[in-house]
Amino acid sequence: MPESPFVRGHGPAVAAVAAVAAGGVVGSLARWGVALALPPAPGGFPWATFGVNVLGSLLMGVLVVVAAARTTHPLARPFLGVGVLGGFTTFSTFAVDADLLLAGGHGATALAYLAGTVVAAVGAAALGSVLARRVTA
Repeated sequence: MPESPFVRGHGPAVAAVAAVAAGGVVGSLARWGVALALPPAPGGFPWATFGVNVLGSLLMGVLVVVAAARTTHPLARPFLGVGVLGGFTTFSTFAVDADLLLAGGHGATALAYLAGTVVAAVGAAALGSVLARRVTA
C-alpha cells in the first residue's frame, strides 16, 4: 500500500500527535468523571477542578523526573505529559470557576480558590519530583 503524502517524511510527528490525542481522550474523560462525581455547589469551592489540577501537577512532577532518569518510549512523554495530564488538568476551567465565583459575589471563595490552586499545584509538582527522585535514586 503506498504511503500517504501527508505521512511521508512526517511519521514521527504524526505518531506524536496521535499519542497526544489518545492521551488527551483518556485524561479528559477522567476529568469529566471527577467533575460528575464532585459537582460544585453554587458559590461553593470547586473541589473537582482544584483536585484534578493539584493531582495532575503532582503526577507531572513525577513524570518529569522518571522520564529524565530512565529511557522511555519516545511517545511516552507526549502521551502521558501532554495528552493524559494535559487533558486531565484544566487551568481554563480554573479561570472560569474563579470568574463565576467573583461574578456571583463570592470574592473570598474566589480568592481562596485562586491562591490555593496555584500554591497547591506548584507544591504538588515539587513534591512529586522530590518523591520520584527518592524512588529512582
